[in-house]
Amino acid sequence: MIHFNCDYMAGAHPAVLKAIVECNNDQTVGYGLDDYCSEARQLIAEACGCPDAAVHFLVGGTQTNSAVLDALLDRTEGVIAAESAHINVHEAGAIELTCHKVIALPQHDGKLDAGEVAAYLDTFYSDETHEHMVAPGAVYISFPTELGTLYSLEELMDLSAVCRDAGIPLFVDGARLGYGLAASPDVTLQDLARFADVFYIGGTKMGLWLGEAVVCPNPDLLPRFFTLMKAHGAVLAKGRLLGVQFHAMFSNGLYFRIGEHAVELASRLRRVMEENGYSTFIDSPTNQQFFTLPNAVIDRLMPNATFEYWGPRGETESRVRFVTSWETTDEDIDTLAALLEKC
Repeated sequence: MIHFNCDYMAGAHPAVLKAIVECNNDQTVGYGLDDYCSEARQLIAEACGCPDAAVHFLVGGTQTNSAVLDALLDRTEGVIAAESAHINVHEAGAIELTCHKVIALPQHDGKLDAGEVAAYLDTFYSDETHEHMVAPGAVYISFPTELGTLYSLEELMDLSAVCRDAGIPLFVDGARLGYGLAASPDVTLQDLARFADVFYIGGTKMGLWLGEAVVCPNPDLLPRFFTLMKAHGAVLAKGRLLGVQFHAMFSNGLYFRIGEHAVELASRLRRVMEENGYSTFIDSPTNQQFFTLPNAVIDRLMPNATFEYWGPRGETESRVRFVTSWETTDEDIDTLAALLEKC
């Protein structure tokens, strides 16, 4: 059986697992106050080009999005996001559960348009009844988007400029950041630190057992954030588990190599599909690949390969998603190619 369901089906990358085992018998203080976490924070801040940035370790993506937005937003504010944004479609109302509305704007290949965000802000404050409405207090994007697409550096800069003109923060969900950076022709980790007010470096989908690292170039933007993290159930008592993993990822460039590996194999997977006559319905350059397949082909593949429907099953054909990760191999793609030849 070959697996393309998602990028966190496997456990930890061997180098990460080795680091966990090596520190297993150590005795350290909890809640991320240990030396492993301290060193990992320093490595991440240096990689971002922001040595004074605050770096916080949280347990998962939903907790991270929920805690960060709860910290950034006033009680009367909501967050602008694309209709297709993860927080709007695949987080079970976690943002709304904190009493913050997701203000959904049109998506363009999964992305927000800076001009439309600016127009929304202008229209909102031009309405003399706006005090009766939920105010837009932040803008959320993900890199890559929910559809595997990427913001260009110019698009990122434009959104940042709109947010800074309006005096609201830009928050970037980086659950799959490593894959986005590997596929992007012009956006770097340092660029995110320059143009986003808060972002996070995903670990769960990038070869860690669990964990995300929130980076805030201006630490004053998230006061008392640890307290809020704990209130959101996003803190590990044995916090060194997160620091050890991120240290393994950022001490020798492993994080970036994992992204490059998965993107390279996703590109090969796409070529295999196209050579067999199956087209993409989203032009994604990242580790998520989306295809329209005849139902007969899906039914023949599924006993030997796992992947996900992207929406409801159609009458004769359906949309599906294949995802690569650190564990995907060339042999997996070869096997998929052989299976397709039999379809």
